[in-house]
Amino acid sequence: MISPSKSNLQGAITRFSIRNRIISYPRFKEALELITRLHLRSLNTDHPGGLLITGLSGAGKSPIKSEYEGGYPRQDLGEVTMIPVLTVDTPAGPTVKNLAESILVALGDPMSHQGSAEHKTHRIYYFLKLCKVELLLIDEFQHFVEHAKRNEALRVTDWLKNLINQARIPVVLFGLPSSEAILRLNVQLARRFSARYYLRPFNIDDEQEVREYRGVLKVIENALPLPSVSLNTPVMAKRFYFATYGLIDYIGKIVDGAVLLALLENSPTITEKHYADAFKEEVWRDVPEKLNPFSSKAKLRLLVKVGEPFERMADRLVSNTDHDALKEQAGL
Repeated sequence: MISPSKSNLQGAITRFSIRNRIISYPRFKEALELITRLHLRSLNTDHPGGLLITGLSGAGKSPIKSEYEGGYPRQDLGEVTMIPVLTVDTPAGPTVKNLAESILVALGDPMSHQGSAEHKTHRIYYFLKLCKVELLLIDEFQHFVEHAKRNEALRVTDWLKNLINQARIPVVLFGLPSSEAILRLNVQLARRFSARYYLRPFNIDDEQEVREYRGVLKVIENALPLPSVSLNTPVMAKRFYFATYGLIDYIGKIVDGAVLLALLENSPTITEKHYADAFKEEVWRDVPEKLNPFSSKAKLRLLVKVGEPFERMADRLVSNTDHDALKEQAGL
């Protein structure tokens, strides 16, 4: 094997990452359309609404958020920065004070760390108006369930409800399916976010979804910097499905890993072995060969047993029946 020069390899790596590209597919477009309607309806009617978008980790929530925010870039006008779409990450263990501070940081307030919760709230109203914020995107909403105690959870959700009512701008919440639980604890906030969209994983048991999934794999294959074993054949589509639980971000991890391995080997093509090795490096370090979906010896099945990479994915699909158990686990 001839080692590539450091500069050439670095250049190839820097130029390519499928995870830095937007892969458009029907459910991705549906989510964007829902956000667009919410945004436009507020601008046209002055009646701000809310939308909750949930999905498993890796289902593609972040690309949706980034794509929409990217369509409304900030404008630096000298003394003030116009921020049509403001994105905020929910802090771990959210409280009124640290959530308010996170919003102020996103707004660019140099004094975001100073003052009481009430003072920070007043500054939020001031900057939302000054920066002409039209839409607020709040990510990691499940932190309300995962880390907060009941009293604090109710306090901060009441604060958020009042903020939305006073600011009169639409809000989109992004989070894991467990985010639904916190809305059940605050009826008024739930009413605000009655519009909801679940970004479900791909499912190869449905013929239409198989076509959609294979279409995504074809788009990815066409974007690769090297020729590759075909990704959208029925066999490879199944391998990718079981290697990723149908989650789009895991496809990106495996593909990026396989590209890098092929580049390191100076390989003219990306082979199934590269995908098998990438699965081992990016998803499951200790995978037995018989469970590596890209191995010729693989026994294809969902990797959801104890100790396997997707063992907790099904547990994160929150339903009404397990709501009480979720509350008890979260201390709510």
